[in-house]
Amino acid sequence: MELLTQDLKIRLVNNGRFNATRRAAGKPEIDFMPLVKLFCPWGGGTWLLSEIDPEDADLAFGLCDLGLGFPELGSVSLSELEEVRGPGGLRIERDLYFTPDKTLGSYAEEARIHERIVS
Repeated sequence: MELLTQDLKIRLVNNGRFNATRRAAGKPEIDFMPLVKLFCPWGGGTWLLSEIDPEDADLAFGLCDLGLGFPELGSVSLSELEEVRGPGGLRIERDLYFTPDKTLGSYAEEARIHERIVS
């Protein structure tokens, strides 16, 4: 399965471009809802992504949780996620049933309390 569909990539880049424009104008960024949830089927890794850097299509922004109790907002390399292989050749997957119900910032606040992403 494709980690990100073309439609998701376009929407993520559009969000990234929108916030880059706001930053350049000195305006506060928008706290978008995440558009995609990625997860590690053999471990505790979870990523909720809301943007892709419009100048670097490999760099996504979101809430990143490696399953160590310290989820944080930050950037992640999509190519690195695609290269990860687990037992039996398992790969990072996209949650096909994920439907966001709050902004990325709200997920981050909740994750700090629970020490993991709760979605």
